[in-house]
Amino acid sequence: MIAADTSTWIAFLQGSPGSDVDWLDRALADRQVVMVPVVLTELLSDPKLSSGVAKTLAEIPIIELSAGYWERAGLLRARAVAKGRKARLGDALIAQSCIDLGISLLTRDGDFRIFANAAGLEVVFAYGKR
Repeated sequence: MIAADTSTWIAFLQGSPGSDVDWLDRALADRQVVMVPVVLTELLSDPKLSSGVAKTLAEIPIIELSAGYWERAGLLRARAVAKGRKARLGDALIAQSCIDLGISLLTRDGDFRIFANAAGLEVVFAYGKR
């Protein structure tokens, strides 16, 4: 199983090239993708997103948040901030969702390195190149 960050989903939906897009496409075909709740919220926030795409995204199995999630996410973000790192709230929530299930995060966003270093988030980085 793998989850994808908003950056990868946007590239995928726009038909942009990239190793992450290829990986996401294969994982979708193999039904090996789970949706992070915060990512779904970010994607559905696009007023230009078609209702058909929104419906398809909402049908992807979603990660269920477990007890203590919000506290763990706050502490994760605090660890990163204490080290003087930029740690956006949305990124911390995405990272914690993946950490809780022990699944990798596919992303183009280098900001997730903080969470890989701070808490062992498994990250598959891609920068849009094939």
